[in-house]
Amino acid sequence: MVQRKVWSTAKAGAIQRLTLIEEDLPELADDEVQTTVKAVGLNFADIFALTGLYSATPEGRFIPGLEYSGVVSRVGKNCTRFNVGDRIMAVSRFGGYASIIQSKEDYLVPLPNDWSFSQGAAYLTQTLTAWYALNDLGGIKPGHDVLVQSAAGGVGLQAMKLIKALGGNSIGTVSSEHKVQFLADLGFEAWLREPSFGSQLQRENRTFDLVLDAIGGEVQTASFNALKPMGRLVVFGAAEFTPGENRPNYLTAAWKYLRRPKYDVMDMISENRSVMAFNLIWLWDQVELMKELLNTMMAVEITPPHVGHEFDFEQAHEAIDCLRSGKTIGKVVLLINSEA
Repeated sequence: MVQRKVWSTAKAGAIQRLTLIEEDLPELADDEVQTTVKAVGLNFADIFALTGLYSATPEGRFIPGLEYSGVVSRVGKNCTRFNVGDRIMAVSRFGGYASIIQSKEDYLVPLPNDWSFSQGAAYLTQTLTAWYALNDLGGIKPGHDVLVQSAAGGVGLQAMKLIKALGGNSIGTVSSEHKVQFLADLGFEAWLREPSFGSQLQRENRTFDLVLDAIGGEVQTASFNALKPMGRLVVFGAAEFTPGENRPNYLTAAWKYLRRPKYDVMDMISENRSVMAFNLIWLWDQVELMKELLNTMMAVEITPPHVGHEFDFEQAHEAIDCLRSGKTIGKVVLLINSEA
């Protein structure tokens, strides 16, 4: 029986429960492709799942992880799109923190020849999040002014590049001068986000056709107030709820939840502005739609994703601490079985 290494947790509720173990690999199904994993991409959804703050978290034992890259090592007899030795990148509905993964081929995409495995593990989930927010929900058009919160993060960076490719005008907000300079070096306008973001927006006297937000709280409220008529606020996360410790402080989380931004539909009608929110994990069960979105997204030419932080597979806890520190730029990736 072939074995694989996985990071597994007995149940959600505390990050420290995440443990590296070896387990037997089940027989490969006829409609599955087996991948020897080379890199695993980390997402904030991993943290929220491990701490039990994510609505899609599986019951009981589970393996976190939503995306990975690697080399095809076996192919089920009913699979026709991939061959042994192909370099791929893929999405998973959990299960990504593993040395070998068996998945239906619908969830695999060829890895570009000039991309590293790290870049492959940094592309699909975050770029699809940015694409769906901008295009399908945001309705971005050439000339639109778009505000991107946390613009130096994985989703934010991909959003900034997509906005430029689609003819929009982007402004990103970040939490440090270092990140401002990083974005400036890439040719993007960025602001250091001040504690009173509403006052900052009023002073800058800027309004927007579209805002992408994954922070929440006062930042989100101020962003909504800065929308132009027909403007759209698209929400895809709530970083303000990120636990700073091993497990959530439920009293703090409850307090933030009670004080979360609230929107009145009648006010949105009268002001001609709207709020949309989404969670892309539902696409796992909408395979044809997911493939359509991936095809249209990948037809837009942008540079490969920026991988800012790489850790060995055995350093999953250090990588998670890095991701939730708020100091990251680009993607955090685990490397396994080889170089990036």
